[in-house]
Amino acid sequence: MAQTLFNSLNACQNLKRISKIFKDKEYHLKNLIQDKNRLEKFSLKINGFFYDFSRQRVNDFLLNELFELARETKAKDSFSKMVSGETINITENRAALHTATRDFTRNHIVLNNLDVASEINRVNKQINHFAQKVHQKQIKGTTKKSFTDAVVIGIGGSYLGCEFVYTALKHCIDPIINLHFLPNVDIDNFGQVIKEIDPETCLWVVISKSYTTTETMANLNQALLFLKKNNLDPSNHLVTVTAKGSPGDDPINPVLDSFHMFDFIGGRYSVSSAVGGLALSLAFGFDIFNRFLKGCHAMDLHALNTPEEKNIPLTAALISIWNSNYLHYPAQAIIPYCSALSKLAPHIQQLYMESLGKGATLDGQILENQTGVIIFGEPGTNAQHSFFQLAHQGSPFPIEFIGVVKPVYNKAQAKSKGVYNHQELWANMIAQGQALAKGKHDDNKAKYFTGNRPSSTLLINALTPESIGMLLAFYEARTIFEGFILGVNPFDQFGVELGKVLASNIREQIKRKNEDTKYDFNSLDPTTKFYLDTLFKGSL
Repeated sequence: MAQTLFNSLNACQNLKRISKIFKDKEYHLKNLIQDKNRLEKFSLKINGFFYDFSRQRVNDFLLNELFELARETKAKDSFSKMVSGETINITENRAALHTATRDFTRNHIVLNNLDVASEINRVNKQINHFAQKVHQKQIKGTTKKSFTDAVVIGIGGSYLGCEFVYTALKHCIDPIINLHFLPNVDIDNFGQVIKEIDPETCLWVVISKSYTTTETMANLNQALLFLKKNNLDPSNHLVTVTAKGSPGDDPINPVLDSFHMFDFIGGRYSVSSAVGGLALSLAFGFDIFNRFLKGCHAMDLHALNTPEEKNIPLTAALISIWNSNYLHYPAQAIIPYCSALSKLAPHIQQLYMESLGKGATLDGQILENQTGVIIFGEPGTNAQHSFFQLAHQGSPFPIEFIGVVKPVYNKAQAKSKGVYNHQELWANMIAQGQALAKGKHDDNKAKYFTGNRPSSTLLINALTPESIGMLLAFYEARTIFEGFILGVNPFDQFGVELGKVLASNIREQIKRKNEDTKYDFNSLDPTTKFYLDTLFKGSL
């Protein structure tokens, strides 16, 4: 049955009419935020997780219409179907069951004769057992030295989420095994990583579902050469996270161990599976990873069971749609006022833009509405001295501030201008949201601030495995809800394929030149020929 296009929905027609009203001066944020009860009315809280959207350009009437949009599109029903294992990823004929990797209720779901909970539990037990043996020095490298480091070889969803969680947690928990990440096929990425490790005490964790990803296989071959040059047996230093029966799960290519990943879990949603679980368990122990899963599960349950009006990720998704489709903001910044969360924005860039950057509906109709926006970010207060000039006086874009109530560092702290560093950090976070909303009148137009620039604020109590899990699952659920409401598939990623195909053709030309130095590129278009000639000459 053909899907109703987003713009044709009743709620969308109403929102379009309402958006015209919000151009009036009385709906300027400096006026809206005068309501003393606004924070109470436009904020939501659960289990130490707080979402303040009082400085978004919304009011009661508009919010009610946004919730009607959620009901008209049956967003919560779709989320429930996803969690129960229905084939929600219809373009790839798959379920989307990342939530099952942290489902402590152990719901019984069978896909293609596979008991999902049982298989995930099996893999987690295997991870726990392997990590314990490494930590207890029962598993060692070729020279019988204990492992101190691990390099994660993987790209995109095979490392971004894991890197975010690792970077966040290592601020509050000392790693047992230090992690390094090798995603980029750039040889200088490899060169930098090997400067930071001792080859005799390093594990290499290769993550690829098909075990054919071009960049990952190139870096694996580089790692194998490195091990060989150091007289180390790869079978004593490699572990794989891959699909069952892939080349990375083949006894012909022996490794220390192989951990399965499943086709019902997409890469950008996979950090709570073995993709993140193995590396994070090596770094901190499986108990810490398990606590992270419990945080994810708490947010999953909230997203699944909470009514629309109290549902934090659903509300955030609706506001995102309002901002992009009706207020026409082309981007959104994520600004954590916490340096430990420095890798959050890069992860959300992929999660959000790969999930929502679509041009067609689930049933193949060309979209007429905006899907997804540009996501970028940098920790505060760094961001304030980077791109906040644009945020305040240039082209506007919504900002999501993230604050952590309690800092990790609790030793003696100096005061500057009468306040401690963490208090200074919060002073800036609070002030930025106010300044964006209120603006500032000045007869000197160079010093005039329009204001009326929306922002939200997320708060967590402290950096803990549980709070990081909730934060990750919040962004996952929010992205998925937005996809369901917009009528797109947030689980496929065909948009990354075209560049791969063209790269394959160029790679073949380079291969021929490597095999025959007399081979020329005269058959290629002039631009491609120029770049390849430059590459082989080694200079401009």
